[in-house]
Amino acid sequence: MSFDVVVVGNGSLGLSLGVVLARRGVRVAVLGQPHRPGAASSAAGAMIGTFGEVTETLLASEYGRTKLNWAYQASKLWPEWLDSLSPDTDGGELLTADGTVVMLNSVGLPEIDTANYRAIRRALGEYGEHFEDVDPEEIDWLDPEPTARPLQAMFLPNEHAVNATELLIRLDQAFTAAGGTYLPHEAATVTRDGDRVTGVTLSDGTALVADQVVLAAGAATQTVLDTLPDQAAVIPRLISGYGVSALVDTVDGTTAKSVIRTPNRAFACGLHVVPRGAGQVYVGATNVISPDPRSTALVSDVLFLMDCGVRQVRRNLGRSPFRKLQVGNRPVALDGMPLLGETGVVGLWMMTGTYRDGLTLSPLLAREMATQLLGGTPGIDLNLFAPVRRPIQPFSRADIVNTTVTHMMATGYETNWMLPAELPLTIEHYLRLAYTRIADEFDPEFTPPPELLAASRIHLSIAQSLRDYYAAGRAVAAV
Repeated sequence: MSFDVVVVGNGSLGLSLGVVLARRGVRVAVLGQPHRPGAASSAAGAMIGTFGEVTETLLASEYGRTKLNWAYQASKLWPEWLDSLSPDTDGGELLTADGTVVMLNSVGLPEIDTANYRAIRRALGEYGEHFEDVDPEEIDWLDPEPTARPLQAMFLPNEHAVNATELLIRLDQAFTAAGGTYLPHEAATVTRDGDRVTGVTLSDGTALVADQVVLAAGAATQTVLDTLPDQAAVIPRLISGYGVSALVDTVDGTTAKSVIRTPNRAFACGLHVVPRGAGQVYVGATNVISPDPRSTALVSDVLFLMDCGVRQVRRNLGRSPFRKLQVGNRPVALDGMPLLGETGVVGLWMMTGTYRDGLTLSPLLAREMATQLLGGTPGIDLNLFAPVRRPIQPFSRADIVNTTVTHMMATGYETNWMLPAELPLTIEHYLRLAYTRIADEFDPEFTPPPELLAASRIHLSIAQSLRDYYAAGRAVAAV
């Protein structure tokens, strides 16, 4: 079989790109198993706003502000995008939440929660986006433990959420309706002739011929990229930001009208409860760096997730039955930044590494990547995150180590640890020494993002991947 473009991956990014290309008359195939095992899109809360995810760190670098600007542009595309996926409606039925309530409670650390809450307000002001301060005691449906009650809260009327499952169904339908070819198989290898891509081989041995191949399979992309060792060596390796979410049938049959969430905290997205229709809510909060994608949830992560939901959002969630536990693997590059654009092999492209932003950015990135694939000039600078690059490091080693220590301490406070008041200061001291030593051993210049620095102490394979990548990065720079 022969195509103009083969897209490896059928999550929100891969399918969205397929839809845009098919609507432009391109002969395009999208590959992926229909049930999408372990995919981030399938397990997502699918919040499609911009500002609820803002952090102090995001605003402090060129790269972070670029991603914020992209998310803002994407948020303006979503109404038209949903409309285009829904031939009989305007797509509004896919929305599950009327705005977002961001609450600041006393569970986390002020250096993270309070700082990020203020960063959200600052970004809203900079973009002239409307928000309202609300009395925490008047937040609809909120009933936390008294010791976890919110101190402040604000309502973001333009920050919505979609039903991720229904969105993927609509994307499937729109893709085939536009003439795209969906192949329910995984790619096994990328094929090439010298420095030019020629297609892919499927897991069943079928060969597909294509002028261009786009790797957009999230965290699973690495397995396919590894079939081209020369490219895998110079592109930041993808690992998993594994997360657990739960669909819960509320015991009293009620749901919130809006998303209820905290600011982002300790190496993860903030705690968030998203309405999912009559009597059902989505609960999410976890992000654990893993060398490889996970397919099943750990008991410890489920316990942490539901303890957060019960204590901080609604006490009677503890008496509510699970509808479904979901596992998703966010694609995380070794330097924490997206991988967007052409690789060192002509015609081989990457569209992944978006961490927690892939679904939110999908309408924008699909449009811009399609433009670039077809020889046009994108409206955003994708070259900032070109796959073959020197490691991106927006902050100094000392800043990264301090952030790592703060987030590690926050994980203790979020799990309600009980320690003598002076002991955390001692723990901080020795963590700072340990993470500084680890960073110094990796490379004299490059330092991984905080969550990867922390994970490298636990996962030796991640530590080795970082060493290999930094060595390759220096070789690329020398050339």
